[in-house]
Amino acid sequence: MTERFFAPCPRGLEAPLAQELGAQQAQFVAPAEGGVAFSGPRELAYHVNLESRLASRVLWQVAHGRVRDEGELYALARGIDWTRHFKVERTLRVDVAATGSPLASLEFATLKVKDAVCDRFRDDTGKRPSVDKQRPDVRVHAYLTEREGTIYLDTSGEPLFKRGWRRDTDAAPLRENLAAGVIALSGWTPGTPFLDPMCGSGTIAIEAAALAADRAPGLARTFGFQKLAWFDGPTWQRIRQRARDRVRKGPAVLGITAGDLDPDALERTRRNAAAAGVSEWLVIEQGDVLARGAPAPGGVLIANPPYGVRLHDEHALAAFYPRLGDALKERFAGWSAFFLTGDLRLAKLIGLRPSRRTPLWNGNIECRLFRFDIVAGRPQRAASPQ
Repeated sequence: MTERFFAPCPRGLEAPLAQELGAQQAQFVAPAEGGVAFSGPRELAYHVNLESRLASRVLWQVAHGRVRDEGELYALARGIDWTRHFKVERTLRVDVAATGSPLASLEFATLKVKDAVCDRFRDDTGKRPSVDKQRPDVRVHAYLTEREGTIYLDTSGEPLFKRGWRRDTDAAPLRENLAAGVIALSGWTPGTPFLDPMCGSGTIAIEAAALAADRAPGLARTFGFQKLAWFDGPTWQRIRQRARDRVRKGPAVLGITAGDLDPDALERTRRNAAAAGVSEWLVIEQGDVLARGAPAPGGVLIANPPYGVRLHDEHALAAFYPRLGDALKERFAGWSAFFLTGDLRLAKLIGLRPSRRTPLWNGNIECRLFRFDIVAGRPQRAASPQ
């Protein structure tokens, strides 16, 4: 039986997520703003949750219909036979999002969906499920537009960027699926030298190492579908074991390097890489991006440089970017450098001409992924902004 799904993702990653889903044999793949709709057998939810490096969740559609007021929303949710999907003993959370919906209050809409689910359970079983907003067993999502509503069950549980390995972070860690998306957009493939010279807690380099090892990102965690009534334990165990069996051992010649000037950041990277099971794929070394040399004659450099929110940070970065551009020109000729940043001044101040600018969103922060193809020579500086 063919089911309908929707996989939200960081904005800007819809196209690579659609390609990833196509490789998982998903059907009717349709990118939309903030995610990708697709179809396939129910078992596809197991595969996508386990294998997707880019999705934030996998939502399974359980109802769709006209919704122009709270009464119609309640009727749509109450018309679902919830006992077919999960047991009344499971705890519940409801989330509602909307684009152009005439409903005045999303908080009230959330309450109406919750009441509809609980009322249907009470009518069918004589009991009501309990609500747990912090650690629910089951998550119900409703998405409302101007005239319609769609109700989903979340098959993921915790967001998929939570791979299950993160132990130590810096102040603002990059989400794992956004890091994986940046790698996908760079076109990097295992076997090509890779460097993150400002690695922080190591997220980008660890995602590259997991890709090189062919290690499924969901191997170390559990999922929401394991609490649903249709969960098939033996089938899931076979799928997960096949993913475990294909994990590759570390190469004799390492091509993935994580560097940072801060020894505490390097220690966090070591611990995170060990927890992620990819230590043997990484070279972790201390170094200043402004002084270090390239680890190979050519390769891909990807970094998420810090960007300031305080005035003195902005001034420091304005002085840092030109020096970074000079260092790249001097020592990284033959490399392609990718910088993900929310500081849109970088492209002008670094003194290099970007060959591509890709809009991305890190949560609610608008960012750009800048690509610079480094050639030897003195950079032609743009005039400083007034």
